Amino acid sequence: MVNRHELPGSERKVEPGSKVVGQCDPAERIEVFVMLRRQQQAQFDALISKIEAGDPGVKPLSREALAKDYGAAPADIARVKTFAAAHGLSVVKEDAAARSVLLGGTIAQFQEAFGVKLEHYEHHDTSSQFRGRTGTISVPDELHGVVQAVLGLDNRPQARPHFRIRPPFQAAQGHPASFTPLQLASLYHFPQGDGSGQCVGIVELGGGYNASDLKTYFGNLGVASPTVKAVGVDQGGNKPSGDPNGPDGEVTLDVEIVGAIAPGATIAVYFTQNSDAGFIDAVTRAVHDTTNKPSVISISWGAPESNWTSQSLQAFNSVLQSAAVLGVTVCVASGDSGSSDGAGAGNQVDFPASSPYVLACGGTHLTASGTTISHEVVWNDGAQGGAGGGGVSQTFPVPVWQKGLSATATSGGKKALSGRGVPDVAGDASPVTGYSVLIDGSQTVVGGTSAVAPLWAALLARINAAKGQPVGFINPKLYKATGACNDITQGNNGSFAASAGWDACTGLGSPNGQKVAAAL
Repeated sequence: MVNRHELPGSERKVEPGSKVVGQCDPAERIEVFVMLRRQQQAQFDALISKIEAGDPGVKPLSREALAKDYGAAPADIARVKTFAAAHGLSVVKEDAAARSVLLGGTIAQFQEAFGVKLEHYEHHDTSSQFRGRTGTISVPDELHGVVQAVLGLDNRPQARPHFRIRPPFQAAQGHPASFTPLQLASLYHFPQGDGSGQCVGIVELGGGYNASDLKTYFGNLGVASPTVKAVGVDQGGNKPSGDPNGPDGEVTLDVEIVGAIAPGATIAVYFTQNSDAGFIDAVTRAVHDTTNKPSVISISWGAPESNWTSQSLQAFNSVLQSAAVLGVTVCVASGDSGSSDGAGAGNQVDFPASSPYVLACGGTHLTASGTTISHEVVWNDGAQGGAGGGGVSQTFPVPVWQKGLSATATSGGKKALSGRGVPDVAGDASPVTGYSVLIDGSQTVVGGTSAVAPLWAALLARINAAKGQPVGFINPKLYKATGACNDITQGNNGSFAASAGWDACTGLGSPNGQKVAAAL
């Protein structure tokens, strides 16, 4: 009799609004990721603690050094391969640096191997079906403690993009304005430069861009067209749908913002499937990419912390720790649904923005007069128009660089942070004062915190190029640098209000690019 152990954090329940609509075909072939423990975990934890504390003596590791010292142990990979062979599963690829083994096989083989039952589900608000499971995943003795996550048995859509196309205006929404990325770079005093020699990675869970849109857009702005590379991950690829309201809007927005501000940088777009396995694998691929070597990664997708299994959260967070150790800055949109993050009752923050190893990017509503900012407040256009995500994590503790900070409630009163506060920084995000972009052949104005992550990523690409080396994990330095951001003190995102200093709507504020460069 084989002893089996439940994989911690792998429990899945039936989502409210979902129902079983049929059994999976036992002969259908699927691919599943197995994520393994890190070698020398204690030593790695000590290194991460120094990085979190902003220790100036810590230099980024090379991707080769990270793989050698803190990848998966060869013996652990061998154990997974033996287990796979015993269950008739094939090894599609193994990556010691990323601590992952991709297995292929039939539904029947995977059900038996991991002690699960896979069924087809349908969610009431979308007609799309997904493969799901309930209960926990289990592994035999020889993999107990070795395997940290098993991802891909379930392929439900995991995240949503955080962009908003400007709706037709009601008079109440004030005076609509729009800005090109270059105008915002100027208003935010970005240092001169074009990001040459850098690579910015962008992670996308669907959709695509049209080369003709990019050529026209950059031509109209009078900037050189950047080198844009599509990197397919797990059957993902650059597949424009022709619908600017769908994921194409996200992809094109991200590429056009980065490309306009840092046209000298290479832009690597990692396309994958919208599932927890796809999302984590695409970020892993970007972090460990020894060909393109991004120094900055921009992510504009996410979901409330409560939507993630604990194994997915921890697996994803460990990839973001690897990014911090490599000196790769990861900029993440904090969400477009205010303090609830669209999760119904109560307050929620969006993940991966809530990871302590990313720069979480919130939203503002910006008014300009000529070449200066005349007014900047928290982005909150009401329930229909969206509001910047922000609040307090229920998953991650308060990072050392946020110790002593408080969140100001809209109802009045400050409360010391009980968890990681979101966001860290902000930038223009209201569709009312949004970004002028070209998507699927149509000129449109887009907002959302989706635009703020690539805005900050492009700023950091310019700074990295000027510095000749990556600034890396910047949070400890930014939180010490008073005055590097424009403090936003007006407005709220629902439950939280802006206040002097850090707040749970706009973080430290919007960038003064030259001061940010000096602080780093």
